[in-house]
Amino acid sequence: MSTVDHIEALKVKHATLEQAIHHESTRPYPDDDTICSLKKRKLQIKDEITRLSTARPVSH
Repeated sequence: MSTVDHIEALKVKHATLEQAIHHESTRPYPDDDTICSLKKRKLQIKDEITRLSTARPVSH
């Protein structure tokens, strides 16, 4: 899998987590622990996307 493909896959996961956070937040009795966990995972994915986007190949 190329870096671009990996970034695109991470973006899909990020969007899916955003939907899950929205769904959990709008239900009658949202679970704060679940929302916190989803937000942490979303942030980890965002950090990974940023890391991969800014990584530069090492030339020898």
